[in-house]
Amino acid sequence: MANKEKQAVWLYPETKELVTTHMAAANAKSQSDFIEKAIRFYAGYLDTNSENMTEYLGATVAAVMDGIVKGSEQRLSRALFKLAVQSAIQSHILAAVSDVSETDVGKLYGMCVDDVRRTNGIIDFRSAFKYQRED
Repeated sequence: MANKEKQAVWLYPETKELVTTHMAAANAKSQSDFIEKAIRFYAGYLDTNSENMTEYLGATVAAVMDGIVKGSEQRLSRALFKLAVQSAIQSHILAAVSDVSETDVGKLYGMCVDDVRRTNGIIDFRSAFKYQRED
């Protein structure tokens, strides 16, 4: 497989458009790379009834799982970014209207780190409210 050979390929304009529009999704570096991957994929599909089936299915399952993970990762990243922005807004609003000393803020930060660590990030508003209202 070290030496590639140049081949003449005749494609309809619609087919060539499919190649160019789907190159990024196929993670192909060039049109030649895309066509190589497409041929291997289709040959694997045709071989599903033979002993070569595991080679085709393994690559296909891995590609599908990779797509699922990347999609989930992007959705989670966007959601976390939006959540961080909302948290920053709330922090600035609270800082603007609160009359709390810097020492108390430091103590509260340490207490919150311990609470989050102890509860695995599940913070109950009622517990925090009750704690803050204690004398």
